[in-house]
Amino acid sequence: MDVLTENFSLYGKGFLGTVELTVYASLLALALGFIMASFRVAPVGSLRVLGAVWVTLLRNTPLTLLFFAVLLGLPRFGLVLPFQLFSVLALGCYTSAFICEALRSGINTVPLGQGEAARSLGMTFRQSLGAVVLPQAFRSVIPPIGSTLIALAKNSAIAGAFSVTELLGTYKTLNELGYSIIWTFVWIAVGYLIITLSISALFNALEQRWGVAR
Repeated sequence: MDVLTENFSLYGKGFLGTVELTVYASLLALALGFIMASFRVAPVGSLRVLGAVWVTLLRNTPLTLLFFAVLLGLPRFGLVLPFQLFSVLALGCYTSAFICEALRSGINTVPLGQGEAARSLGMTFRQSLGAVVLPQAFRSVIPPIGSTLIALAKNSAIAGAFSVTELLGTYKTLNELGYSIIWTFVWIAVGYLIITLSISALFNALEQRWGVAR
């Protein structure tokens, strides 16, 4: 218990760092995932190809390699940003591929007649997707999106290897100070548990409110 009480500010800073990474990367992933899912079902062939390439590349690239590419590669092309922002970019883009596929699977559960009926009323593809298809698809994809964002929260630990303040990285300082490595990791695990359970509770509430009735 001493390791927590004597280093509460250090744990708190790491915990807040992980929460910030999770929140910002989740928002980016949801936005990009929505856009790419729209591309994947668009009537324009070039957009479908772009969406498919995005998903294929990111889903099949190890996240650690993507971190190296973004945090160490982009500055070589003159794009210099804080490492935390780079980490959000890497996490968000990577996770967006999984969000995209979750949304696309939900879109595919909506009967084709729904979209055809919307278009027969004069709606554009964007209007029918936003007003008719996606609201129905969202109900079935709440659980998989929640699971994906929980995975994002745990994946944020990789950012600590690139000098970004986050929860897992606190073990380095505490280990140098001579604290028990076991208890150090116990409290780190508790911190991640609080974050993941919070995300789980949020999506459980969303599912109860808007999810498909069982």
